[in-house]
Amino acid sequence: MPKRKRYLKIYQKNKKGRVPLFLKLLGFCFLFLVFGLLFLFIYYAKDLPRPEKFTERISIQSTKIFDETGKVLLYEMYGEEKRTLVSLKEMPDYLEKAVIAAEDSNFYHHWGIDFKGIMRSVLINLKIMKPVYGGSTIPQQLIRTTFLNLEKTAQRKIREIILALELDRRYSKDQILEWYLNQVPFGSNAYGVEAASQTYFRKPVSEISLAEAATLASLIRAPSYLSPYGPNKNELLARKDYILDRMAEIGYLTREEAERAKKERLEFVERKIPILAPHFVMEVKNYLIQKYGEDFLQKKGLKVYTTLDWELQQLAEKVVKEGAERNKKYQAHNASLVAICPKTGQILALVGSKDWFGKPYPEGCTPGANCLFEPKVNVATYKIGRQPGSAFKPFVYVTAFEKGYDDKEILIDEETNFGIWGGKEYIPQNYDERFRGKVSLREALAQSLNIPSIKVLYLVGSEEKIENLTLNNFVGKEKIFLKGLEESIEKAKEMGITTLNAPLSFYGPSLVLGGGEVKLLEMVSAYGVFATEGLRIPPVFILRIEDSHGNIIEENKKTPKRVLSKNSARLINDILSDNEARAPLFGLRSLLYFEDYQVAVKTGTTQDYRDAWTIGYTPSLSVGVWVGNNDNSPLVKKIGVMLAGPIWRKFMEKALLKFPKENFNKPEFSLL
Repeated sequence: MPKRKRYLKIYQKNKKGRVPLFLKLLGFCFLFLVFGLLFLFIYYAKDLPRPEKFTERISIQSTKIFDETGKVLLYEMYGEEKRTLVSLKEMPDYLEKAVIAAEDSNFYHHWGIDFKGIMRSVLINLKIMKPVYGGSTIPQQLIRTTFLNLEKTAQRKIREIILALELDRRYSKDQILEWYLNQVPFGSNAYGVEAASQTYFRKPVSEISLAEAATLASLIRAPSYLSPYGPNKNELLARKDYILDRMAEIGYLTREEAERAKKERLEFVERKIPILAPHFVMEVKNYLIQKYGEDFLQKKGLKVYTTLDWELQQLAEKVVKEGAERNKKYQAHNASLVAICPKTGQILALVGSKDWFGKPYPEGCTPGANCLFEPKVNVATYKIGRQPGSAFKPFVYVTAFEKGYDDKEILIDEETNFGIWGGKEYIPQNYDERFRGKVSLREALAQSLNIPSIKVLYLVGSEEKIENLTLNNFVGKEKIFLKGLEESIEKAKEMGITTLNAPLSFYGPSLVLGGGEVKLLEMVSAYGVFATEGLRIPPVFILRIEDSHGNIIEENKKTPKRVLSKNSARLINDILSDNEARAPLFGLRSLLYFEDYQVAVKTGTTQDYRDAWTIGYTPSLSVGVWVGNNDNSPLVKKIGVMLAGPIWRKFMEKALLKFPKENFNKPEFSLL
């Protein structure tokens, strides 16, 4: 074989041998890269939480306290995250599109990460020489806010990408978007679109407008920096307009719709303590914390439906504030109001002071000691009660009626020595220092006469029924009064008064005139026993409590208990609603009289003019008002009807319109 041909054959043989070697090297490099990526995937993914953990992680929700309708959010209990889960179906379509346009316009077309977006952000970052834009998709953001920290490192980015790919593989786009919209922070402790909507616009997310939706979408980029309550509000509005334009470019909106939304005036909720009916809510909150614990309430998303009638609560707050302002000229600086449905015990309105958001005064006073007004103290339920004055008399009279006496009994209204109490003779006066001679029990109670009322206490304590009591000197009869005190206090306790626990001798006969301390809430509830003809239902704040899945975990099912006979209660109702019987004191057209409604009512003023009361009721509504000062300093010498009466009247005349006209049943035995 010629030499040239032999070399050519060897060359061709070697050439055929080098091609497989190159491919082997290339294949080896490819496998190395694949195994390297697989190793990185396993290395970084081995300690990552599984995407299935989303349900558990995102389920942290705040507890919400609502009014009776469930439509008015009164208060929210949360830790670092205020959140309410809502389904995608409850969110406006344009909110979803606004978020996609703002954060991930290719959301429905990528596999969890957007390579084009990443490359675009890299080029922008290189151009501005700052790592500002990350090109993160919605799945990546969801992974980051749920499981990872915000540190910008290559390791965290790799973990984020791995989980985003896995998340997108396992779940539908709609499920991922729903999780995202319930998880992402919006500032002001609001997490998720429902909490954000309530925080900034005080409305459910289902009710927000297109402009409001674009505003919420704008906050996602920088919640703190773009806060509507901060100095960069104009930048927030500018980003809102950008998102609307972007939605129009993508085809989510028409240009006309975007322009109309840009012109919409946005009304942000005033930034203050997010609480309505604060004194009422704090009572509910304290109960919940004692029963469930604060940590549980901040995470488990309970829904608490209370008894509060928001319309009546607003009316109560208004009349109390106006009345307290008017009463300043009488040196009375505070007021409180409670309204209850006596048939159910449900508290419809509760105002613990004239202004929860006010400041204590006089300036520099020490709360709890020498403040005329303390805003946060709930006078209606405060542990230190207030003396009720003559508003306590019905409890003594009804105790006498329970023992067989009636409104026709005659007593003598004259100067009377009621024995030795506290080391000296007790000789009280009527409020006007006048005496009226023979009066019936009906007249004595309706006109709030002191001397006959104390004699009723003696009737209660006597072993035998005494008719036409004419004694005017009770020295040596103290034991009979103590017996009357014991039975009257026991009856008051059965009706719901819990504060009269001092020794009987501490009170003495002055208890009839309001010498013991009581709470406004308990007084209004106890008067409700008269309205229900002797049936007691304790005051109720909560209708029901539901867990985050809508299951009822607590429900009010209190049943009434009879503590008075029907006739005794009916007799009290008949006397306290008898306008003619009280006319000698109050007049025929007083604040206590309602031409179209039968209303039973009693006023009270302490002997040293430190407290003024008016408590009145119908079969459907029991309302009480207290007026005074937090430091217990005296008022100008005015009776309760002049100080508490106007507040009570303004509330009742509007509140009664919500209830059917009902008259009290007459007692079965004859009346005067």
